[in-house]
Amino acid sequence: MKITETRIPDVKLIEPNVFGDDRGFFMETWNEKAFREAGIDASFVQDNHSRSVKNTLRGLHYQIKHPQGKLVRVTRGEVFDVAVDLRTASPTFGQWVGEYLSEENNRMLWVPPGFAHGFLVTSEMADFQYKCTDFYAPEYERSIHWADLSLGITWPLGTTEEPLVSGKDSAGTPFSSADYY
Repeated sequence: MKITETRIPDVKLIEPNVFGDDRGFFMETWNEKAFREAGIDASFVQDNHSRSVKNTLRGLHYQIKHPQGKLVRVTRGEVFDVAVDLRTASPTFGQWVGEYLSEENNRMLWVPPGFAHGFLVTSEMADFQYKCTDFYAPEYERSIHWADLSLGITWPLGTTEEPLVSGKDSAGTPFSSADYY
């Protein structure tokens, strides 16, 4: 398993070893010892799975008081996955990192607590799975508007494409007035 830092060092890109033959493949998606050695000391309490159609954009979600670390991966299709640093004491506060995750590249992304998270489906459909370090707490859930210009996220949308977003996400808070950590 190869675990590397992204432009934001606390966000890690994980590339598992995939062992395949004409029957299929095997890969290890979680190994507590290997992750701990790479600086990811996480205990997971909840697993989630979402399915979305092309151009669905979910995010940018986070929780205050009960921040969730997330180990995310795609088991069908492809997404562009984004993490935004909301930790005010961090040298990368307000910066974002994005990675393509797909069933083809088998990559995973570690999004630590203190980050907003979102993704855009770039394939016809995608199954997105993630492990969380804390339980979902709707009373502490927040959403930053996905197109906030001050963040400058370069979502891979065509010039005429509009993403499919929920009412909650289209009413997301501007970054400048969001709750931070």
